[in-house]
Amino acid sequence: MTRESTRPPRFDAPFRAQFAELVRWRRDVRRFRPDTAVDPDLVERLLSLAVHAPSVGLSQPWRFVLVETPARRAAISDNFARANRAALEGYAGERQARYARLKLEGLAQAPVHLAVCADEATSAGHGLGRQTMPETLRYSVVAAVQTLWLAARAEGLGVGWVSILDPEAVRTILDLPVQWSFIAYLCIGWPEEEHDDPELERHGWQARLCDEAMKPLRR
Repeated sequence: MTRESTRPPRFDAPFRAQFAELVRWRRDVRRFRPDTAVDPDLVERLLSLAVHAPSVGLSQPWRFVLVETPARRAAISDNFARANRAALEGYAGERQARYARLKLEGLAQAPVHLAVCADEATSAGHGLGRQTMPETLRYSVVAAVQTLWLAARAEGLGVGWVSILDPEAVRTILDLPVQWSFIAYLCIGWPEEEHDDPELERHGWQARLCDEAMKPLRR
């Protein structure tokens, strides 16, 4: 490798503007084109970028599970249905009615189902940085999810994070190693429609709070 090739890249103004657009257009997708497959090589490219996410102590604790068998996918869908019914019962009145109208997953349509886990027993990193905050191991996995999400959006793919699940049931359904904790269940595919506003905002569930949330406390 030459010295020239090791120099850090310089990102120009057009690239920075496109990156800002990428971040703003990253959406939680629930509506996929069910008859359009995702090339396995493309999924591999997304994973190859996800593993460059930051991780505490360079622990690299992310572990990926491609859920491909129909029986396991059906069990995940049943898991969602039960958890979703329980969540609906936690609301009342108009809020419950709004919840019932929301589309909160794309399990039946998404061609790719990807579970993302944290290896709680990894020896990589030798525990650096997580003696007082062990939860940073899982935060590292979430950083990998976000990296994958942006990479997918750059390819025109949609990603949906299905969080309305019983995590212990997911562990059983997927027969996960005992030392892995379940972090995320992602649906990946080509979006049926694209919007620059979140679906939950568009359907009146919650407004964006960007202007308010970006203001830091000053101490």
